[in-house]
Amino acid sequence: PFWKLVLKQFDDLLVKILIAAAVVSFLLARLNGETGLTAFLEPSVIFMILAANAAVGVITETNAEKALEELRAYQADVATVLRNGCFSILPATELVPGDIVEVGVGCKVPADMRMVEMLSHQLRVDQAILTGESCSVAKELDSTSAMNAVYQDKTNILFSGTVVVAGRARAVVIGVGSNTAMGSIRDAMLRTEDEATPLKKKLDEFGTFLAKVIAGICILVWVVNIGHFRDPSHGGFLRGAIHYFKVAVALAVAAIPEGLPAVVTTCLALGTKRMARLNAIVRSLPSVETLGCTTVICSDKTGTLTTNMMSVSKVCVVRSVHQRPITDEYSISGTTFAPDGFIYDASENQLEFPPQSPCLLHIAMCSALCNESTLQYNPDKKSYEKIGESTEVALRVLVEKVGLPGFDSMPSALNMLTKHERASYCNHYWENQFRKISVLDFSRDRKMMSVLCSRKQQEIMFSKGAPESVMARCTHILCNDDGSSVPLTMDIRNELEARFQSFAGKDTLRCLALALKRMPEGQQSLSYADEANLTFIGLVGMLDPPRDEVHSAIHSCMSAGIRVIVVTGDNKSTAESLCRQIGAFEHLDDFTGYSYTASEFEGLPPLERANALRRMVLFSRSGTFS
Repeated sequence: PFWKLVLKQFDDLLVKILIAAAVVSFLLARLNGETGLTAFLEPSVIFMILAANAAVGVITETNAEKALEELRAYQADVATVLRNGCFSILPATELVPGDIVEVGVGCKVPADMRMVEMLSHQLRVDQAILTGESCSVAKELDSTSAMNAVYQDKTNILFSGTVVVAGRARAVVIGVGSNTAMGSIRDAMLRTEDEATPLKKKLDEFGTFLAKVIAGICILVWVVNIGHFRDPSHGGFLRGAIHYFKVAVALAVAAIPEGLPAVVTTCLALGTKRMARLNAIVRSLPSVETLGCTTVICSDKTGTLTTNMMSVSKVCVVRSVHQRPITDEYSISGTTFAPDGFIYDASENQLEFPPQSPCLLHIAMCSALCNESTLQYNPDKKSYEKIGESTEVALRVLVEKVGLPGFDSMPSALNMLTKHERASYCNHYWENQFRKISVLDFSRDRKMMSVLCSRKQQEIMFSKGAPESVMARCTHILCNDDGSSVPLTMDIRNELEARFQSFAGKDTLRCLALALKRMPEGQQSLSYADEANLTFIGLVGMLDPPRDEVHSAIHSCMSAGIRVIVVTGDNKSTAESLCRQIGAFEHLDDFTGYSYTASEFEGLPPLERANALRRMVLFSRSGTFS
């Protein structure tokens, strides 16, 4: 409560001594017959300093608590729940264990639930907020067989606060409120005992020492002057005792550095203000000073070191079968869902008109049409947001970066649009050019999806999926030089597979292959048999990119003597790749002994575990870190 927050600001030994001194000073002034401003002057100054100190502390902590309350935003407001034999929409707070709940795309999971029925080919959930996994996770009905299962292993559980990005399913509630995975994080935060900062400890030690010294001197002064209590000038023994007690109190007030709390508070408040400008949440003033004494920083990966916005960073297409190199590789700038970025060729030259490249043009078509996600601009948050699978949204953003064909002024013309219009302008263009007729959803056995589209009485099937699945079904390739379709030879297949291994291995990119196929005129449906004899368009590689400022921040910490340990729920290879990019591993030739998964660390003997903690740079697949 607010009153406790106010009282907390006075929970300091020096402040308590100052309050006591001010009260005693005022009482003695009144006993001595002083009235008016003289009696209140010294106590008033002391109380004004303390009030200013308390005000700054209360304002800072209140603002921080408001920011921490945003954790509640990850809780679903409503749920589609089975009650009285039919499904109805109820407040999520009314859910109880045993309720049957239905979830679909864009739905925020309202409680911890166990899957009981799949209503689509698959169900994928974005649980980065809980586990730090940069990609969505496929959920299934079968229970896990893993021993000591962490959240990532529980593929039949939907966790409260996570978001469904693909599919529909029904699940039974197994935990609500504090009995959820998200609730356990809150409980862990509440159980954390506040530890005094080094400055707080020093000030308390100084206050204790000063209190003892002042008390000793005051008593000594009073005792030494006992013989003067009977001095006639005091008007009696009692008046003499009171006079020398006032002297002792005056000495105590003079000895107490009443300006110290004010100076410390002002310095910390200025530090808090500076950190607030850098978007840092400061829960209490003394924590600002803690940063100056920090020797180790444990940082989350997803959404902290990275943007948590999947982005296409590389594209590989077949250039020509008649000249070397066979393939062309493009790199794409931009690390967020904003449609801002450029496409560069292998020589790092910016492409002025990307749609003039036949393969890039068809990649844009396929990415826009073979896609179930939505990209939109949120004016309240002033940012671009996704609905659906992160990888599909990354493809939508790529479509916007490629642009549209036929207009020399296209790049500048797109910049004239409002942010709301710009979010999906090029995607909407292709969706208006083609009419969707039929869709083959993604399935685990095929590892791909296809969509049948019609344009000007011509039917075309666009496909996207895992490179090994799509390339196995391809018999032709689209050439980037002239837009021709030529047979896919073994040499070209080997070259593409080598590029795929480079993207997925060395660069640890999440890869998708895109393809198309001209269909018979008038075809109105698709079957799995149609996904054969495809024409390969290109290979795209995407990642959850590091924030632009992270590399310099890591180096600043290292140069200041601060160890940085990356802690994530993501898999080991992806996390190690990110650590290379941000510079956390620049001083290492071999990661052995510096990178551990949770299970590897748990399996170490106690002595080796202690040694590992001294050297560790990366801790991956952690069970509950958020």
